[in-house]
Amino acid sequence: MPLARLLCLNWCRLAAALLLVASSVAAHAASGDCFEQAGTYQGVNPTVLRAIVWFESKGDAGAIHRNADGSVDIGQAQINSIHFGTLARYGVPRHALTDACVNVFVAAWLLKQKMVRHGNTWRAIGAYHSETPAHRDAYARSIQRVLMSWGELRADR
Repeated sequence: MPLARLLCLNWCRLAAALLLVASSVAAHAASGDCFEQAGTYQGVNPTVLRAIVWFESKGDAGAIHRNADGSVDIGQAQINSIHFGTLARYGVPRHALTDACVNVFVAAWLLKQKMVRHGNTWRAIGAYHSETPAHRDAYARSIQRVLMSWGELRADR
């Protein structure tokens, strides 16, 4: 299958997933834990999602951060404005990112994209924040420290 077709199929799946998220957040929130559901849906570790959210905002769904480069991070997982156009095309407007469950589902999708590129590795977790190696690796170490502090990861790993 040509790469362009494969990428299109992945984007089509994303569109369906994000539309589902935007239209059924209340149902997800009522039926259980958004971290577990988003992690299961995207095939990413929900504990890693929790660690990202804790590191990024301490779980503050209304968190907004203006970056030095002019971009903006929104919600508990600090979704960067670089993704706003893509998300809007798939039915997830910027303001929806302040909904905790929508934010976690988008974070899971972003993390999955990094895992597709880098595998199920610390590099992928660090790339959630940045593809620049120094920033990526520092971020991955920060997430490792959160997981160790929770007893989810041993210090020798």
